[in-house]
Amino acid sequence: MGSNILTCPVRTLNDWLNCSKISEGPLFRPINRHGQIMDKALTSKSVALIIKRNKHLENQKHSFSGHSLRAGFVTTAAISGVPEHMIMKQTGHKSSDTIRRYIRLGNMWTENAATKIGL
Repeated sequence: MGSNILTCPVRTLNDWLNCSKISEGPLFRPINRHGQIMDKALTSKSVALIIKRNKHLENQKHSFSGHSLRAGFVTTAAISGVPEHMIMKQTGHKSSDTIRRYIRLGNMWTENAATKIGL
């Protein structure tokens, strides 16, 4: 379990499974206008629309997508010192080159001359 109840993915997943009554099949599913959970998986387009509708991101809608969450996870994990092989296992990336592109972008903020001199 995560240390913060508000951001713990295990608790959130358990809540979703209890609420949705999902026991097999896709984990993330569309909900129709009548509040019924469908049997099919969310499409990548649906994921992008859900993210863009998030009120916390409304001033930045143009720059977020489903891929933003994946990229953000990889970058944050790398900055936090998670070994590359563990990140790849979690994300399903097969190529170290792909992970390293994210890590380089992440390290740009913590491993640069300006940061080292306190700017």
